[in-house]
Amino acid sequence: MNRLRAGYARFRTSVFPGVAPALQKLAHGQAPEALLITCSDSRVMPEMILQAEPGQIFPIRLAGNLVPRPGVDPSGIAATVEYAVRALKVADIIVCGHSGCGAMKELMERAHTHDLPDVTSWLEYAGPSARWLRSSLEEAKNLSDAERLQLISEANVLAQLDHLQQHQAVRDGLAAGTLALHGWMFDIPNGELREFNEKTGVFEPMVVELENERLVA
Repeated sequence: MNRLRAGYARFRTSVFPGVAPALQKLAHGQAPEALLITCSDSRVMPEMILQAEPGQIFPIRLAGNLVPRPGVDPSGIAATVEYAVRALKVADIIVCGHSGCGAMKELMERAHTHDLPDVTSWLEYAGPSARWLRSSLEEAKNLSDAERLQLISEANVLAQLDHLQQHQAVRDGLAAGTLALHGWMFDIPNGELREFNEKTGVFEPMVVELENERLVA
């Protein structure tokens, strides 16, 4: 806690003065560009990765970046998605998985079903995708554990995008052309974002257009 309190002190003295005008303006409302759904993992820091300013992204962080299908989960996830789309009118929704995901490892290995009962229940709450993801690994027994974890993590992002499309607010936004969905993977060791390419069917390094210069980030 001392480390966190010291960090707050530095924020107040060194950081806040620079962002005070933006925060004071945001005190009257917000208009984020995107809803970003990612894992609770402490190593995945969306604002740092995207260098986002206050108010630019509307985040949902939860174990395994899961988005249950509508009607099957009593938590506030569906309400948050609906609010982001209909009230805040975000133009994009991003589901971002990451390398070395503990939730996906547990989904793959089922090693802590007794000592982590709530985690086990949550992973099953993902619905049919949980069973589909595990069954897909049966066809990949020749892969290493790391490769299998990567495969299931990527497949999970696609499964959650499918779940999102079953939410009425998302369906309406997609039909109206006011909303787009994106699947990302963040590689922790090298800081790389990869984006799912629907044409090739694979996650590819993100290409960024920056001041007329095309970069592979």
